[in-house]
Amino acid sequence: MEEKTELSNDALRVAESDDGLAVRATIDRPEAQNSLNEPVIRGLLDAIEYADESDARVLVLRGAGGTFCSGGDLSEMSGVIGEDSTAYREQFSSLSLVVEEMVDASVLTVAAVEGYCLAGGLGLASACEFVVAHEEAEFGTPEVDVGLFPAQAMAPIMRSVDQKAGLKLLFTGEHVDAEEADDMGLVTELAPDGEFDERLDGLVDQLVNNSPVLIDVGKEAYYTQRDMGFQEALSYLREIITIVAMSDATEEGINSFLMDEDPDWEVRE
Repeated sequence: MEEKTELSNDALRVAESDDGLAVRATIDRPEAQNSLNEPVIRGLLDAIEYADESDARVLVLRGAGGTFCSGGDLSEMSGVIGEDSTAYREQFSSLSLVVEEMVDASVLTVAAVEGYCLAGGLGLASACEFVVAHEEAEFGTPEVDVGLFPAQAMAPIMRSVDQKAGLKLLFTGEHVDAEEADDMGLVTELAPDGEFDERLDGLVDQLVNNSPVLIDVGKEAYYTQRDMGFQEALSYLREIITIVAMSDATEEGINSFLMDEDPDWEVRE
């Protein structure tokens, strides 16, 4: 991985794989449990934009020092106390901007979760299409303990879990271990101790080998059909498969399969 110094800052490191197919953004505030402050948010938005406009097919989000993210930086948030509603909205709603950009980006997103994945950090992880979790990771929304409701995090969380389990998580602030988070639907793959990086890299390798057209169109189709009725979704997806099948990338993929060759889009061995 080569660090992208033009995208990195004191709170977030961004690196790109040698083949340009994967971008990794690492929150680098271990002394603050990788909480989300303004430089982290700004860095994430820049990293997402870069990945979206580059040849990358996967964006990995991770935290330094064995912790994913503990949520918003309360010390920074407290600076708006006494200000008007505009100041509160700008300070407390930044996570939604990141989530929106992640959903709209034409790359698949992977959360690499170790240690604490809490509050806005859980919202950030839940907004990713894939979550690889260390078996000793902890999940929760403890901001309720200071009177904050995890409103922004609720949108991706409640689209991942059973309603009753999600409501309990949102209103109690309790921590759940990685196995329970997996049972709830928050985790794609659980990684045993000593195998976390191997499992993470293995998933990334699988994902980047997909056709870029498949990733771009398929991801957009997933989010579009998710809130449709069943018949409406089938009708919409009938058009999507037609668009994908007619693409040069799919033609290349089918021909390469028949010739027992790798497709012309870049793949990893």
